[in-house]
This record gives sequence, structure tokens and C-alpha cells, in this order.
Amino acid sequence: MAKQKTAFVCNDCGADHSKWQGQCSACGAWNTLTEVRLGSSSGGGGARNARFEGYAGGAAQNQVVSLAEVNLEEVPRFSTGSGELDRVLGGGLVPGSAILIGGHPGAGKSTLLLQTMCHLAGQMPALYVTGEESLQQVAMRAHRLGLKADQLKMLSETSVETICDVANQLKPKVVVIDSIQVMHIADVQSAPGSVSQVREAAAYLTRFAKQTGTVLFLVGHVTKDGSLAGPKVLEHMIDCSLQLEGSSDSRFRTLRSHKNRFGAVNELGVFAMLESGLREVKNPSSIFLSQAEQASPGSVVMVVWEGTRPLLVEIQALVDQSHMNNPRRVAVGLEGNRLSMLLAVMHRHGGLHTGDQDVFVNVVGGVKVLETSADLALLLAVVSSFRDRALPQDLMTFGEVGLSGEIRPVPNGQERIREAAKHGFRRAIVPKSNVPKEPLPGMEVIGVTSLSQALDAI
Repeated sequence: MAKQKTAFVCNDCGADHSKWQGQCSACGAWNTLTEVRLGSSSGGGGARNARFEGYAGGAAQNQVVSLAEVNLEEVPRFSTGSGELDRVLGGGLVPGSAILIGGHPGAGKSTLLLQTMCHLAGQMPALYVTGEESLQQVAMRAHRLGLKADQLKMLSETSVETICDVANQLKPKVVVIDSIQVMHIADVQSAPGSVSQVREAAAYLTRFAKQTGTVLFLVGHVTKDGSLAGPKVLEHMIDCSLQLEGSSDSRFRTLRSHKNRFGAVNELGVFAMLESGLREVKNPSSIFLSQAEQASPGSVVMVVWEGTRPLLVEIQALVDQSHMNNPRRVAVGLEGNRLSMLLAVMHRHGGLHTGDQDVFVNVVGGVKVLETSADLALLLAVVSSFRDRALPQDLMTFGEVGLSGEIRPVPNGQERIREAAKHGFRRAIVPKSNVPKEPLPGMEVIGVTSLSQALDAI
């Protein structure tokens, strides 16, 4: 009997070590090494030596060429049938790409992929592999959503080798694996969902996709803090990492790209969860804007840049007298440390003291703003709530605020102003460098260079 080999794998970065040690020498994390059993060396290499048929490149992949000889033709793409999903993917699906979709239970990952696969099955061979649900459960969901599923091939299997053998015979153009955490490889002697199983299964399936030109969708679970479960190396293997987010009390879902080798990062797609499934939202700005008939203090509209398009969202602030020794600073949808920093800038350069006030800031609609263009809108909302004076409903603003009180320009400023003008906004307070050279019809654009000028403008 062949001797069983073991290795120690880091749960964070996936690095291999010959023996256990307290700190991973690759990423520096402590107490993250887990012992795994490797397959026998006499077994032919298993997943590591797998070869698949159908790859058009053939022997050219093993030849050394100069960079100037590489074909520069644009990578062909084909549509998924959903404009929002195509946008997040960078324009459609690329043959041979591996796409990882994560999200909380009930977010709609399986629903979105089932809708996409039923649409693609009418144009090309498609295979949906389910390892968590039975075929009857998937068929019931397709019937409930009213999908045309007569041409979609289904397979209930958790063995990666069996899945690739079946796919090698059917030669599908698109394959969905639901989910990667339940898949297993026979050569790896550990439970499905472990670090070694997820890593080897993902590597095996990704190799199959690259060598056969198949589009591979992997469904991934998330932990309680929202990050993808499994080793961090899983995100390094794939080409696109998408996250489907949405609260249980809202029917809207947002699909954001955290990694994309074929498109923009942080691209955002918006869907609405209906009885008929996930439906794309053509105009996402309309769902994030308040529909209040009267203006209320502490509310202002800003324009953020998500991927390749502007998005209008409303930011609200509430400033109230604090009854605690340490006033609270709560930011929902924004970074809490940046809120504290901007309040200090407001005190120093705007003359507004909030040291004895509780400050609560919220981005309406559950949107997470990651860029600094929301600084000016945040401070104007805080001033509006503190003075109990409402800002005009047709006012829009954006801009980065520096520590010395200056208003810095942001990328794509003119595109943001045009987007606001399309939605009926008539006034804008923006950095002076972002003011368009030619005035927009019906739009008053006020350029400011300091926080004091912005306060004077309102």
C-alpha cells in the first residue's frame, strides 16, 4: 500500500508547508495552518495530471513565444440575456472563463443562474450541476418561475471527476456548479468543504474550463461576516468574483464585481426579486432616490460612480443632542472612521461643533459607498440636520473634502452632472475643476474650492 502523504495548508492564502508552524511564512497569518491528506503518488497524479478534449489551442499552449507574437484580437463574448449581468461581467461571457458567485443564503444565486442557463440553453449546449438540491427541487423552481427548461441538461453529482467526464462527453458551452463547497475529489482524503477539497476541486474545474473553452460558473457560500468561505486562493484561481447582496426586508438585490480580468472592478448591477424571479432594473437611480413630496432636513442627493456608470443615491443625516459622555458616530453604508474625520474638518474649517451631538448617517437603499466623492454630500446633510433647514429637492452635490477644508475634484465629474440633469436636478454644488466648460441647459452648476464656499452656496 502506498504511503499516505500529508501537508499543511494555510486557510487564508492556501500556501503549502511541509510541517506545522504557528505563522504562515507566505502571508504572515497566525494559527491558520490545517493538516490535509494528499493523494498517493502512485495513483497517476489524479486531478493534477488530468487532460481534457476539445481545447482549440492544442499544443500551442506548451510553446514558448515572444510577447509580440501573441494574437491581439479582441476576446469573443456572448450575452447572458440579462443586461445587468452582462454589465457586471464586463460585456458578456468569455469562453474559458471561471466565474465565482457568492452571497448569503436566499440572496438569489441559484435563481439568477437558473434563469441565465435556461436562456442560454436555447442557443447552445448548457449543463447545470446541482450538488445541494435534488433535480426535482430545481425543476419545481423552474416551473414556479415560468422558465423554458426543455433544453437545459441537468446533473445531480458531487464528484468532480464524474462531472468533468460527463461534460467532456456533452461538450457544453456553459457549466454551472452549485456549489463548490459540496464538491469532492477522490484523491484528496478530507471532507467536502474543507480547505484542501475546495482548493483542489476549484483547480480541477478551472483547468477543465481553460482547456475546453467552457464558461464555468461556481456558486460559493459565504461566512457570517460576508466573505467567501474556503481558502483565499479560491478567489485567485478564478477570473471573476461576483457578490450578490441584499437584505431580507428588501426586494432589491445588487450584484457587484470584486475581481474581473475582463472588465471593470466594482461594477454594479441591480435586480428586483419578484415572484417570477430576478428582473433587471434598467434605471437603478430611480429606486435609490426618495419619493417624499416635501423636503426634509438632513437629506441630500449625491452622485457616486459604480464601475462604468454614475448612480444617484440619497444620503441622510441626523444630528441630535447626546445624553452620553461619548457621543455616538454611526455610519450605515459609509466608513465610520471617515465620518469622524469629516466632522473634525467641519469643526475646524466650517465652524460647526458636533462634539456634544450624536451623528447618524445613512445611505438610502442599502448601497455601500466606497469612494470619497460622498464627502461633501455628507457634510451638507449634517449641516442641514443640525440647523434644521431642508436643502432644495433639486440640489445635487459631490466632491472630496481634504483635511485643510479644500474641495478636491473626483473622476468622471461631468458625466455625473449630466446624469443628474437627466433626472430633473437643476442645481449642483461640485468641485470647481469638475464644472463643465459649456453650461448645461436648465442646470445651474456652482463650482467651489473650499468647504466655506460650499456652506455659503447653500
